Amino acid sequence: MSMEKIAVIGGGAWGTALASLAAESGRPVELYAREKGVIDSINDSNENSLFLKDMKLNPTVTARYMDDLSSCDAQYIIWTVPTQFSRSVARQYSALLKGRYILNASKGIEIDTGKLVVQTLAEEIDAKFAILSGPSFAKEVALKKLTAVSLSSNDPEVAKWWQRELSCDYFRVYTASDMVGLEVGGAVKNVIAIATGLSDGIGMDDNARAGIITRGLAEIARLGISYGAQRETFYGLAGLGDLVLTTTGDKSRNRQVGKLLAEGLTVEDIQKKYNSVAEGVFTAKAVYLEAQRHNISMPICTEVYRIIYEGKNPIESANDLMRRPLRPEEDETI
Repeated sequence: MSMEKIAVIGGGAWGTALASLAAESGRPVELYAREKGVIDSINDSNENSLFLKDMKLNPTVTARYMDDLSSCDAQYIIWTVPTQFSRSVARQYSALLKGRYILNASKGIEIDTGKLVVQTLAEEIDAKFAILSGPSFAKEVALKKLTAVSLSSNDPEVAKWWQRELSCDYFRVYTASDMVGLEVGGAVKNVIAIATGLSDGIGMDDNARAGIITRGLAEIARLGISYGAQRETFYGLAGLGDLVLTTTGDKSRNRQVGKLLAEGLTVEDIQKKYNSVAEGVFTAKAVYLEAQRHNISMPICTEVYRIIYEGKNPIESANDLMRRPLRPEEDETI
C-alpha cells in the first residue's frame, strides 16, 4: 500500500474521522481547520475536543491552520468543508489545489445555484475529483465500527486508488459509476431525516417513519434524475443505505434537528444550543428552490422547508401531506 500523504480540509467531526481512517496504514495525514481548539487538541492530546470528543485519533494525524494550506504538499485531498462555504474556500485556494486529487465527502447542495458540491468545486479548481457517500456516522467510523460506503469518480483509476487506500478491516469502500447520484443521495437524505425527526417529535411513531423513508426515497430519486443521476443508484449505499441510517439513527444530527423543531425550537435556538446547524437545514432550502425551478414533486421536502423557513406548524404539515390528492403509488415510486 502506498504511503502517499493525504490532507483533509475541514476540521469537523466527519473530517476528523476520515483523517484518522486515512492514517490507518501509518501514512502521514494533515488536517486543516480554522478553530484553534481543534488544532491544539489534535496536536496536544490526539483528539478533536470540539467536534469528536473523547475519540482517540490515529497518532499520525496532525492538525494545521487553514492558512497553512499555502504550504500543503499533499497530492491527495479529502474535502469536508460545509457545503455553503465550499465555493469560497475552493476559490481562495484554487491555484494551490490545481491538478490535485480531491475526494469530496461533504453532502449538500449550494443554495444560490442549486449546484452539487463537486460541481461547485470543479467550477473553481482544475483538479481530479471523486465523491464519497454512504451510511457513515463520524463517531462510528472513529470508533472503528464496521462501515460500508460508495465512492465514484469520472476516472475509474482515481476511484480505485481511493477505494484501495481507504478500505481496511472496518471500512469497506465500493466503487460506483454515478457521481451525481451519490451526491444527490447524500445531500437530500438529510432533509428526509429532519422529516422523520419531526414526525417522531409530534408522536407519529413507526408507521409514519416508514412511510416518510419510502416516499422520501422516491423524492430523492426524482430530484436525482433531474440532475442526470441513474435511478439504480438510489437502491444502493448512497441512496437507501444512507437514508435508512440518517432517518432512524439516534446519532443523526438532522433527525435530532427535526425533533427539536417539533418541540417548538427555531433553527436559531438549535444553533445556540449546539454551536452548529445540521447540513439538512440548508439543503432543505436548496432542494425546495431546485424543485420549484424544475417543477419536481417533492412534497415531504417542501413541508420541511415550510416548517424551517416559514414557521409552519408540523402537525399542519402532516395533515396537508395526508390530504394530498390520491394516486397510484407507481406514478411516483422508484
